[in-house]
Amino acid sequence: MLSFPKPTAEQFFRTFDITLFAVSKDENQLVFAGNLGGKFNLWAMDLPRMFPYPLTSVDQDAGYVWIDPKGRFIIAGFDRDGDENFHVYALPPDGGDPLPLLKPQAKEKFYVTHLSEDGERIYYNTSRGNPTFLNICRHDLVEGKSEVLLVGSEASVHLLAVSPEETGFAWVQWLSNTHQRGFAKKGDEAIPLTPDPEKAHTVSSAVYTSENHLYFVTDYDEEYAYVAGFDLEKREFAPVVTFEKEAAAHLKWHAPSRTLYVSTVKGVSDKLYAFRVDDQTLDSVPLPVDIVDQLHVAESGTLYLLGRGATMPPNLFRKRPGGDWEALTDNRVMGVSREAMVEPEVVTYPSFDGQEIEALLFRAKPETANGHAIFWPHGGPQWAERKRFRALFQFLLARGYTIFAPNFRGSTGYGKRFRKMVERDWGGGPRLDCVAGMEWLFRQGIAERDKLFVVGGSYGGYMTLLLAGRHPEYVRAAVDLFGPSDLFTFIESVPDFWKPSMKQLVGDPVENREKLTEDSPITYLKNMKKPMLIIQGANDPRVVRAESDQIVAALKKRGVGVEYLVLEDEGHGFTKKENEIRVYRRILEFLERHRESGSGKTV
Repeated sequence: MLSFPKPTAEQFFRTFDITLFAVSKDENQLVFAGNLGGKFNLWAMDLPRMFPYPLTSVDQDAGYVWIDPKGRFIIAGFDRDGDENFHVYALPPDGGDPLPLLKPQAKEKFYVTHLSEDGERIYYNTSRGNPTFLNICRHDLVEGKSEVLLVGSEASVHLLAVSPEETGFAWVQWLSNTHQRGFAKKGDEAIPLTPDPEKAHTVSSAVYTSENHLYFVTDYDEEYAYVAGFDLEKREFAPVVTFEKEAAAHLKWHAPSRTLYVSTVKGVSDKLYAFRVDDQTLDSVPLPVDIVDQLHVAESGTLYLLGRGATMPPNLFRKRPGGDWEALTDNRVMGVSREAMVEPEVVTYPSFDGQEIEALLFRAKPETANGHAIFWPHGGPQWAERKRFRALFQFLLARGYTIFAPNFRGSTGYGKRFRKMVERDWGGGPRLDCVAGMEWLFRQGIAERDKLFVVGGSYGGYMTLLLAGRHPEYVRAAVDLFGPSDLFTFIESVPDFWKPSMKQLVGDPVENREKLTEDSPITYLKNMKKPMLIIQGANDPRVVRAESDQIVAALKKRGVGVEYLVLEDEGHGFTKKENEIRVYRRILEFLERHRESGSGKTV
């Protein structure tokens, strides 16, 4: 009988990504950003036909997309090779060369968050004239004129929603990831959306139901985010929908049925609810995915969803009123069934101080297990590892590696208190949670000492470097993708509009000098003796190239076996499939070489 080889890297890595979508008002066209051709572009489907066709050939990822309600054009934002400086473009409904709007300069950013009902005005955030705090602006597409609606000050401002008749808008003032003050503009007045804006809390995802009423997500005075309402005439704030150990995340409003759709985060997966405002009933809506990336509610009441799971790449779905979910795309791993991939176990373990930590455990199947494990600290740090498809995970699992991904303190989805635990403590509690996770793996017999690799990106790359420096006895070899190496230089080099929140999130270079020194990986160079692979995007605006350059140079000076790969046309991640494949192949080669070397020592 025929015997086929193990799945190749291309089979996993040729899996396509879909990052966002928009649906036309008549529901005849669905536009999405995806890398179906190997590089990101806009694609479309003319429903009910579900065969995609390209709209652009810019080979750049889109940060947003809006379809004119009258079907005359599409508005989209593209950056340049991952630099995250999104500029605004318009293109015909059938696609073509994007037309630049707003006469952008190279380093300016424009984030369109609303297109008017008549398709004649866009509302956006921009760094133009205010790179630190941003401004909120409106541009008239007919007259070609822009006006500033709000000048950001004290902290960066982010537009949330515009009222139906455009007489007002809601926004947040972003003091930190855990303190975002919400306001609504009514006339010349800026009205706080919560009773005490000075109290640390968040406001997000707002929808207007009329000129004088809106719903929004907040964790004001509560551990988990919930849905609140605000009456602008009466100046009344009121909690509306709360959840048991679930955090409300995103809202969508369906005016004809007066239904509020709410997606929530419950640990490593999401849920969806329909809240009928008039009779105050809340119904659960079953999902075809574990993770909700984006939801759209059409005027017809049809739901459109972008979502994914641990063994399901991003796909688009549609649910007509009274019907079941139907798949609009069939994005899958070539030649590998979902059953052949690994679903994670959700486990918990006690940390150094008794704090329970939830984690995802991907066990390599017995017939392929090679006896080695990978410890994966996630990025963020105020983020979480969830049941989302990672081609790298499934490929490494097929090659026999078990993967352990803990949601250490600071992770989202576990309440406000837990999320704040990483603030000004990047290398303390979260690091010890990781060490406790490693010890738990050893006690459970899931991993063996000297057979554990550490691999992580962004904050996870930072944690990888820190573990390699402070706890080298746990690390066979390490792979850092886009990770900060020195917290002092990191704070100085982040994007301008991040800088006001750095003191709360990371620390103050003067006031917290001792702590930042203690928590910087570069402080522990003398302990970094295990093999290391460092990967960096040359255009990364979040963790700039100098962060990796400096630690690579220092390690080489000490004679440590460090390998360095710089991607000249990438930023903080991958926008080109060939680069992604190149990196993941390099990671596999690195792990295989040091797995087979018989030791975690530098070779």
